[in-house]
Amino acid sequence: IEACLRDRPLELTPGVADLIKTLHDAKKEVYLVSGGFRIMIEPVAEILNIPKSNIVANTILFDDNGEYKDFDDQEPTSQDMGKPKALQQIAASPSAPKTMVMVGDGATDAQAKPPAAAFIGFGGVVVREKVKAKSDWFVTDFQDMIRLLNEYPTSK
Repeated sequence: IEACLRDRPLELTPGVADLIKTLHDAKKEVYLVSGGFRIMIEPVAEILNIPKSNIVANTILFDDNGEYKDFDDQEPTSQDMGKPKALQQIAASPSAPKTMVMVGDGATDAQAKPPAAAFIGFGGVVVREKVKAKSDWFVTDFQDMIRLLNEYPTSK
């Protein structure tokens, strides 16, 4: 995994860094909720200035020799309907945001509403008609979200 990360540097989807910066500037908490592996998500979070504590993803377990052993099946995203479970955990924390909005490009992202108040489907890499159909709002460019955030600033 480390060799993969080294040999194939991360490429963020155009506009995502600007969106996260806009959210941070507006004092919004940003979480990365992924069915992927934490070891692959943490470098993305670092680039986007998202604390590790705001990542919910699967953890790979290694043995004493550094070989793959298993994955942590206690992570909510390792289970069916994991993203709604992850958002429920976030909502239960004392510092939870009043309103949560899920942004994503897949069917499991759409499952997170509820507990998310809204689901924004993203089709900037690939448009999935099922995701589009389940979206409260569907965008193909993060600039659309940035424009809205700038036009209608909100309180925390």
